[in-house]
Amino acid sequence: MNQITKQPEGNQKETVGSLYKLRDWIDFDELHWKWLSSNPNAISLLEQNLDKIVWYYLSSNPNAIHILEQNPDKIDWFSLSKNPNAIHILEKNPDKINWAYLSMNPNAIHLLENNIDKINWNTLCYNPNAIDLLEKNLDKIHWISLSKNPNAISILEKNPDKIYWFNLSYNPNAIHILEKNPDKINWVYLSMNPNAIHILEKNIDKIDWYWISFNPNAIPIIEQNLDKVDWYTLSLNPNIFELDYAFLKERMDILREELMMKAWHPSRVEKWLDVGMEMEDF
Repeated sequence: MNQITKQPEGNQKETVGSLYKLRDWIDFDELHWKWLSSNPNAISLLEQNLDKIVWYYLSSNPNAIHILEQNPDKIDWFSLSKNPNAIHILEKNPDKINWAYLSMNPNAIHLLENNIDKINWNTLCYNPNAIDLLEKNLDKIHWISLSKNPNAISILEKNPDKIYWFNLSYNPNAIHILEKNPDKINWVYLSMNPNAIHILEKNIDKIDWYWISFNPNAIPIIEQNLDKVDWYTLSLNPNIFELDYAFLKERMDILREELMMKAWHPSRVEKWLDVGMEMEDF
């Protein structure tokens, strides 16, 4: 596993910059570049460490399109095929599309509808935007995959005998079904479920710490149990980063100053005076 090493100059946490910074309690040395490459909030950190990027994982990162476009030779087309923000690239390179991965892509429905024969129905069942297509092809549904689909609840509720409870435990929109069937909950998968925090908090002893470390809504639980955290999967968690309000304030101050300089530029003031405005009007 590829661990991050601090750059020799300065504090790496402070150089992340941009909109996000690592939370104060995150141990930078414990993070892993493999999963950081997939982390949508790690872009500034990745831009500063291009040599440490794992390009397969970056290719699926929805916020990394500009990096990928600057490094087209490093794109992994299998992984890019599931990237929801890469549709314009994929449309220009149809011969490089992996249709099994594209079938999962929520923004690729128009491409899939125009290429029905290329759809992978197993992976399509994961696609939250493919419900209409799936309802027209019920005989092609893979129920194990569909049980994870957050928009397939109505189909699953009509077919309770076909539910795969392991995957349903991961489904963020299935909490009401799971609460009615606590004996069928899979705690490993539930530990990843962002809407199951209230259940997990009442069942700390059943938490799978490897997978809860990946759960974006579990940050309070994770912070209180750092000795149990798995830093490998935590590296993928977008909420190990928080908004850098100091950076945002600095940027807003600069923008405000630039606007004032432009608004009160002598040439602009001169034009206002030329049309009869008085200084008292400003």
